[in-house]
Amino acid sequence: MAIVNTRQGLKEYALRNLGAPVLEINVDDDQLEDRIDEALEYWRLYHHEGVEKFYLKHQLKASTLTLVDAIADTFEFNNVIVGQTSGARAMVATQIDKKSSGTELLIKQVEGTFVSGETIVTEGVVPVLSAILAQNPLTLNELDNKYIEVDDWIYGVTRMLPFAGTQTSKSIFDLQYQLRLNDLYDLTSTSIIYYKQVMSHLSLLDLELNGKPMFRFNRLQNRLYPDINWEVDVLPGGYVVIECYRALNPAEFPKVYNEPWLKHYVTALFKRSWGTNLKKFQGVQLPGGVTIDGQGLYQESIQEIKELEDELINKQAPLEFFLG
Repeated sequence: MAIVNTRQGLKEYALRNLGAPVLEINVDDDQLEDRIDEALEYWRLYHHEGVEKFYLKHQLKASTLTLVDAIADTFEFNNVIVGQTSGARAMVATQIDKKSSGTELLIKQVEGTFVSGETIVTEGVVPVLSAILAQNPLTLNELDNKYIEVDDWIYGVTRMLPFAGTQTSKSIFDLQYQLRLNDLYDLTSTSIIYYKQVMSHLSLLDLELNGKPMFRFNRLQNRLYPDINWEVDVLPGGYVVIECYRALNPAEFPKVYNEPWLKHYVTALFKRSWGTNLKKFQGVQLPGGVTIDGQGLYQESIQEIKELEDELINKQAPLEFFLG
């Protein structure tokens, strides 16, 4: 079997299977490209090797306002700012990895829409600080959008790892700290069975008292909606880890083009397009008495496609449940 490792190679392989170059395959190149895209999409949706488990790290950023002058660092954390023209309001924010600086002012809890060229002033602070906004000043990020943008390659999400929240270390009064301090001083002289029981008990308590992060996801939106309290559960500039399934990119993994089922499916789709084109000349007699039978070619391809899709859906190893 020919080894295929490029998109063009896959196309030529399928055309050779149909008889090229001995036969003229009456299908336009754009039609062939569309059929390859169609086959890749179907393969990613239903083939167990079309996607891979992936852990996506994403930073939860504050929104930003762009100023005309580089005075963003003069605004104090938690100051409320108001647009004098738009009436929009926001609170000055800071991230764990950076603060407002230069012309970039970090903000959160945005209400309304700031407009270009207007003056913003701080509310309830003496003396009142002011600044003029640049063109297209407002950029809304995760803390105000209340969702996480994901790329087109993400096909499904299985879970979100628990948020760290505002507590970065264990208190000495924390239940886990006390249990481990008093009872797990030396695992070499203590039964591992007790350790396992303690950890199972702590896991049950955590599930009952804190639960797991809930979310909503549809891959056609390219947005992941965590059902959380955005003001309490996350830190501006912090990260969240998403367990998901990502489609394989053939440009990165060219062995995709050599997958046997995919090659057969592309060939069947090419044959269907060929038959569809020839059906318009059904019954036309060519020199030598040859009659075009586009309908027969089309029906043959439909049966092959049906058998291939049935094989893929009913005989593949199932993946775990995910939203997507």
